[in-house]
Amino acid sequence: MSGIYIHIPFCKQACHYCDFHFSTSLEKKDQMVFAICNEIKLRRPEIDDYEEIQTIYFGGGTPTVLSVSALRFIIDTIYENYLVADDAEITIEANPDDLTEENIKALAKTQVNRLSIGIQSFFDEDLKIMNRAHNAQEALHCLSLATREFENISIDLIYGVPNMSTERWKQNIQQALDSGVPHISCYALTVEPNTALPKLIEKGEIPPVDDHLAQQHFEVLVETLENNDFEHYELSNFGKSGFFSKNNTAYWQGKKYLGIGPSAHSYSGKQRSWNIKNNIKYIKALQQNELPNETEDLTTIDRYNEYVMTGLRTIWGVSLDKVEKEFGNKHKEHLLLQAKKHLDEHLLFLDKDKLLVTKKGKFLSDGIASDLFLVNLG
Repeated sequence: MSGIYIHIPFCKQACHYCDFHFSTSLEKKDQMVFAICNEIKLRRPEIDDYEEIQTIYFGGGTPTVLSVSALRFIIDTIYENYLVADDAEITIEANPDDLTEENIKALAKTQVNRLSIGIQSFFDEDLKIMNRAHNAQEALHCLSLATREFENISIDLIYGVPNMSTERWKQNIQQALDSGVPHISCYALTVEPNTALPKLIEKGEIPPVDDHLAQQHFEVLVETLENNDFEHYELSNFGKSGFFSKNNTAYWQGKKYLGIGPSAHSYSGKQRSWNIKNNIKYIKALQQNELPNETEDLTTIDRYNEYVMTGLRTIWGVSLDKVEKEFGNKHKEHLLLQAKKHLDEHLLFLDKDKLLVTKKGKFLSDGIASDLFLVNLG
């Protein structure tokens, strides 16, 4: 077993760009914690007795809206019901406004050994456009506090934000470097349909997202971080040696994981399941010892397409040998045929049996992957 993902479906306020499942009503927090712990217990039979949990990841939503004692209760429930590796990576996503000195010190006394902090920007102008709950000063202050207690810290930044100049983006990156954190995740601002952002753009309250600007920001990002000893090991992720996210790496390499909490997804290698995307219905089902999820069997084509998508985003690429061994020679032939155009355009290259994106192709990797997908072999 690779890991357990815990989805905490609460936030203080809704960011304009976010389409993850969450509620800004916090009144069901205690009931949710008990429901999550019950799901952890009920799903124990899905894991073999000898399988170790290598990673535990609290995402959301905003896990740090829960008290440290509630988070500890969930972690203890996992340890009581599963075999957790001695060196397991235990990550909690956090927002700067929740990371007071008291909270950081309390988290440091739990099994949590990695923080993923949603900074997004060190400038108030950007944070206001995104409708973040914290300000720039809180971002800097929480990092100063967190680095005293935790060695393994990742921060999130968002580029391509309307009105964000390339110079301001460079200053964001430099501030991240100055903080000394060993891992940085960076995402292009995207306009998701069921969020506030497209409505605000339509009303003219926020300028449209500029894809060309986002690509410029991405190129500056890659060059700057690679020049500062960060390895660009996945499209959106940069880590120093020894600090790649074990949780995310396991996901990109197709390892199994359990997803706990409303809307959370699980993957067994041949099946995918997902929990109901409704807090109240989720709680009620778990109160009756029922698992509110659906499951689908993944076809060979499903698994091939997913491997291509995740592989091209990483430094490990897509192995031709693995494609042939796991999916068959027809899939390998299709992959090479579809890849030819991108190889000729120097967006992809072959390194022994590995198909990888070039520096030129990195920003386009998702689109390239879709060209390599299989719909039906006939």
